[in-house]
Amino acid sequence: MTEHADHKYSIKIHTEDEPVVYCLRALSKYCQRTGNNNIPWGGTKEKDWIDDEKQVTFRFSKPEYRELFVSELKRLLPDNLWKEKSRNDNDPAVKQIKNKY
Repeated sequence: MTEHADHKYSIKIHTEDEPVVYCLRALSKYCQRTGNNNIPWGGTKEKDWIDDEKQVTFRFSKPEYRELFVSELKRLLPDNLWKEKSRNDNDPAVKQIKNKY
């Protein structure tokens, strides 16, 4: 099982369309082929998206999984709905704090 620190290959995507964020979450879960496939989409809630100027960051445990994410994103979603903003090979995921309320 992968840990948060293993998921250091990030990609930041901008979209003006909140439903696209939900699609990206599902796609990131699909593309993280091994380990914990919930980690890639951590920190992509509506508040996170709004707070980061309508951008979300996904983190994968292997660069190949990030490349699969980009490849599938290009195949499935029109490019007028999203834009890649940046990539980083040393941006580990941080465990999300669960809100009790």
